Amino acid sequence: MTKIAATDVAPNRRRGGDLRTLLSPATAGSTSGFMGVLTLEPGEVVTEHYHPYSEEFLYLVTGKITARIDGEPVPMSAGEALHLRVNVRHRLENDAATRAFLVFQLGPLAPRPELGHVDTEPLPEQESA
Repeated sequence: MTKIAATDVAPNRRRGGDLRTLLSPATAGSTSGFMGVLTLEPGEVVTEHYHPYSEEFLYLVTGKITARIDGEPVPMSAGEALHLRVNVRHRLENDAATRAFLVFQLGPLAPRPELGHVDTEPLPEQESA
């Protein structure tokens, strides 16, 4: 059994927002996937990417966002969930005036961590370079 608080994990802002992977092979010894939380402030985005090995499940706890799925807008409100199949391009945008908070889960695991995400647009840190 592994118990981890979001405040115990450093944020990953590489693709945008405040993403914290809570349960993973590194933190919990998981073998089938990983889960975490994402906070998006108004105007923040998670840049477009896809997962060549994993499905992703998103649950919007609070706020409103637009998920762009293969370029098409899908509005989401608190209490709604979204299933993303393998290889589906997706981008998350908080175009609302309030903070959005999501829970995400991905599985199965990619054979190696660096194969888990494929970016399809420049990351925020690359845009400012």
